[in-house]
Amino acid sequence: MSFPLTPGAEGLRARLFHIIFESDTPGAKAFDIALIVAILLSVAVILLGSVEIYAERYGHIFFYIEWAFTLLFSLELLVRLYCLERPTVYLKSFYGVVDVIAIIPTWLVLLMPGAHALVMVRILRVLRIFRILRLMEFVGEGRLLLDALKRSLRQILLFFSSILMVVTLFAALMYTIESPESGFTSIPMSIYWAIVSITTVGYGDIVPTTSLGKAITVILMLIGYSIIAVPTGVFSAQVIRSIREDRYSEEACPGCGHDRHEKRARYCLRCGTWLDENSEDPRKKAHKESSDDETPSEDK
Repeated sequence: MSFPLTPGAEGLRARLFHIIFESDTPGAKAFDIALIVAILLSVAVILLGSVEIYAERYGHIFFYIEWAFTLLFSLELLVRLYCLERPTVYLKSFYGVVDVIAIIPTWLVLLMPGAHALVMVRILRVLRIFRILRLMEFVGEGRLLLDALKRSLRQILLFFSSILMVVTLFAALMYTIESPESGFTSIPMSIYWAIVSITTVGYGDIVPTTSLGKAITVILMLIGYSIIAVPTGVFSAQVIRSIREDRYSEEACPGCGHDRHEKRARYCLRCGTWLDENSEDPRKKAHKESSDDETPSEDK
């Protein structure tokens, strides 16, 4: 169960909350724009730092810029937690996890000196690219995509499980038919070949040489063409469902029972009935007031 984010208290914490977590004020919009620019610049530094010629020339500059961004994002995370009533709720959310992943690598580098940690440091540097995921926070449709992914997760996992079984069966079959000289030296290598074939990539580093093996390859590639659109269709259906639920209300009209109204609708599309049962129809109220004005007052 997820809890809504609420400000910690009135005063400074509430003002910071409205600036950081909302976007309907000039200050909040300026904060969002500044944060987007900082994220893009930090990712650009990471990308340029991975280019050898730039790393040799400007490596020390990238180092200081990276630390500046790390301190900036660390301060921003602390301020976010400070202005919340329940900071752990944000830390457990998607964007909270991304925030932590984005700043932890640079701090961990300080704890891993020495050549033996170079491989780990390289992995940590790559993890900084997770900052780009924070841009989804500023896209309204990002929530719909995440919701669609959650809903279609079971179907997609079932699909990939089925593909894995097909790939394993074909790989075992090709390992039995083909010779090691053709590249099928083990079942894992045959699985690699089957995945490349079923996705219709075809690198050509492992190629069947027997007629039966080529026939099986053709069948596997045809299977790949026939199922390549399945996860796309499942995900697209869930996206459409999320958009409909986000736009339309499930409440039925009290007059005719029609249940396909937009959430902002006040009157039924079919019969014109007032939809909000918790308030009075303005038309009836206006008609009542008009009738009261036209009724002559009694003589005392």
